[in-house]
Amino acid sequence: MFVPAMVYEIGNGATAPVIALTALQLGASPSKAGFMLALLGIGQVIGDVPASALADRIGDRRSMILAAGLATIGLVGCFVAPSLLMLGISLVLIGMANATFYLARQSYLTEVVPIGLRARAMSTLGGSHRIGLFIGPFVGALAIGLFDLRAAYVVAMVTAVAAGTLLIVVPDVALPAGQPPTVRGGVTSREMLAGHRRLFATLGLAILAVGAVRAARQTVLPLWAEHLGLSAAETSVIFGIASAVDMALFYPSGKIMDKYGRLAIAIPSMTILGLAMMALPLTSGAVTLTLVAMVMSFGNGIGSGIMMTLGADAAPVSGRIQFLGIWRVLSDSGSAAGPVVMSLVASAFTLAVGIVSIGSVGLLAALALGIWVPKHSPFATRRSIAEYRTSIASAGGTKGPNT
Repeated sequence: MFVPAMVYEIGNGATAPVIALTALQLGASPSKAGFMLALLGIGQVIGDVPASALADRIGDRRSMILAAGLATIGLVGCFVAPSLLMLGISLVLIGMANATFYLARQSYLTEVVPIGLRARAMSTLGGSHRIGLFIGPFVGALAIGLFDLRAAYVVAMVTAVAAGTLLIVVPDVALPAGQPPTVRGGVTSREMLAGHRRLFATLGLAILAVGAVRAARQTVLPLWAEHLGLSAAETSVIFGIASAVDMALFYPSGKIMDKYGRLAIAIPSMTILGLAMMALPLTSGAVTLTLVAMVMSFGNGIGSGIMMTLGADAAPVSGRIQFLGIWRVLSDSGSAAGPVVMSLVASAFTLAVGIVSIGSVGLLAALALGIWVPKHSPFATRRSIAEYRTSIASAGGTKGPNT
């Protein structure tokens, strides 16, 4: 499960730096080029709920294979795009394919991984995502150096096909003994939204805030580096160092969540990330910026997989895929909104005020998680995990967390 995900993300990492450049080649202004990049996220939000219906109908594995195929078609469109219109349509298609792939892999892991290893599995899935995105730009840069800018899309085509091929040949994992399988069919996304509206209006909004802060982290760092007058090369080095810190922490965070509860990671992750982001305007050069960027990445890295883990904890067995589809709409919407909100505040006031404002959202997210996670996850704290295990033992091992 993890290898196809990592291979798929290498392609996304290879294309991420060249989408805006492709748009500029086609005559876009800098603002339009930025919008082209945003179309990936828009396509992902649009595709989340249809992806849940597709996975419910044809299964998780087939959905991921289909997503890899759709992504390949979209990448071909980007490679040959003669206009911004075709590039935009192709990017939306890729975003929808990503939504399907991400949802199906989360649903599959939720079903086949023992509950006691769930957080480690989800954090490792998040780690495979980070590793792929870290490797991708280097592979893409090599291809661009050998050929031209659009060679990066060819790299992504190869990785998408490779991920789909791996999903075809690698056998399924057997369900853990006593763990109930997902009940498919019979529940619509509208019914799921209505039946769990209180959860989505509370914990769901907290997840939206988490997504917003995490996405804004990728925007505020290069913007503040430019504000300080650092060169593109210096910014890239700082970004790379921060990414290495982020990438190294995924497995320990999952182990802590499985042993001590989700809040042992969720609250520190958002608190550290929020405070570090609020401290970013206090930096005055490359050294201090690198230190703060590393702290930001530490906060983000220890939270690897937290949103997927909480979604898996809260999802019911019946209609689990529809639930996760709505869950991903909230997290993806937050990811799309975070940089926009920061930019709007920065435009109205200053860049420093915009950065501090989005950092404060991280502190609010930590508070909201502390309030609402215990109400919707039996694995929120070490005590609740012990109580859950006691209830399982007294029920003869037949009770599930989401029945």
